[in-house]
Amino acid sequence: MPLSVVILAAGQGKRMHSDLPKVLQPLGGGTLLEHVLRTATRLNPAAMYVVYGHGGEQVVNMFKQLPVQWVLQAEQLGTGHALMQALPQIPDEHDVLVLYGDVPMLRQKTLEALVASAQRGELAILTANLSNSTGYGRILRDAAGEVRGVVEEKDATPEQRRLKEASTGPLAAHAASLRGWLKNIGNDNAQKEYYLPDVIGLAVKDGTLVTAILAETEEEVAGVNDRRQLAAAERALRRQSAEALMQRGVTLRDPERIDLRGDLQCGRDVLIDINCIFEGRVRLGNHVRIGPNVLMRDCELGDDTEVFANCVLENAVVGARARIGPFARIRPETLLADEVHIGNFVEVKQSRLGRGTKANHLAYLGDAEIGKQVNVGAGTITCNYDGVNKHRTVIGDDAFIGSNSSLVAPVTVGAGATIGAGSVISKDAPAGELTLERAEQRTVKGWKRPKKQQ
Repeated sequence: MPLSVVILAAGQGKRMHSDLPKVLQPLGGGTLLEHVLRTATRLNPAAMYVVYGHGGEQVVNMFKQLPVQWVLQAEQLGTGHALMQALPQIPDEHDVLVLYGDVPMLRQKTLEALVASAQRGELAILTANLSNSTGYGRILRDAAGEVRGVVEEKDATPEQRRLKEASTGPLAAHAASLRGWLKNIGNDNAQKEYYLPDVIGLAVKDGTLVTAILAETEEEVAGVNDRRQLAAAERALRRQSAEALMQRGVTLRDPERIDLRGDLQCGRDVLIDINCIFEGRVRLGNHVRIGPNVLMRDCELGDDTEVFANCVLENAVVGARARIGPFARIRPETLLADEVHIGNFVEVKQSRLGRGTKANHLAYLGDAEIGKQVNVGAGTITCNYDGVNKHRTVIGDDAFIGSNSSLVAPVTVGAGATIGAGSVISKDAPAGELTLERAEQRTVKGWKRPKKQQ
């Protein structure tokens, strides 16, 4: 039977104290809503609906490229009311899975269990045994242990509030059944809202079997309503990511001190030291070693490459057996071939460096095309910007650039050329020759250094 997924995402999130809608708060390199959408997409639904309200324009604009149908809840009159806004667009023969945009940690396995129950004609609800159920509706069961309903905390008796099993919100059922139950729910409660969990009692009266799917962990069903809960979700996601990496064979010096905010794929025998951050799409080859305090964003590293401590790499491709850092910065659109060495306090931007080329100390290489086996001395810079436009520097294979040289682009240094230390090269340097530019050195005899008057 076709599946429609409805994600309720209209809440304002006042406790966040933020200009962003709650579902757009950042988590693990994405947003709360993005995590829910990603998991729901893995179920291959026929359609996905997002019910939005507060900050709706921001929410829609961020995800307008996705195949999502947007449903406005102009007045926030409760979760039942929110689902009512989407149901008219869903055919009766569909199963409906209802999720929440601020519950980002649900697993695909859990959602599949909810959908399977709905396909059998049941009302499936997700529950959890919580150590602290404050704020959650409590599941009511009869003497036989069957689910008979749910009571919101504000409407519960003291005895009911002591119950541990809580309704976490997500549920699944036939669209036609949900449509019928929602017509009969009321708002006679403390909040004067239409509560979606009220369909549970109506389903029981209807003779529909209510199946409670028990979540394996509290973290999976945790909602995010304030900054503390957001930080807790980040910790949980970080822990999950670390576990998954180690299960695939990656060595983590300390699993508590790695941040994965995107997609990280690793080869065999990869080692990652402490306090590393991976953002976007990162690919690490076999035997790659990442030192402490490294930030990598949208990068690819070849086999046996090592990145030493305190480096930043962004949108770069690095070949095999390369050495980067410590304290190096590789900026976007950089391509480093096999066996390149980029040393401490070297910055490379929008440049290509050939096999075996080395810049080991204190250099800036921007908008450059550098050949194979080139040695770039300490203090060398490519002067690529004239205040308006960027210009290219081209250095041929086997060139030697002496320390403290300035290459004023556009300029070409030929293959095998040598640039004398301290030179400012503003004209092309021929291949195989020594080129240097220095003022004449002289000594001023008898000169005395000024002294302070006593």
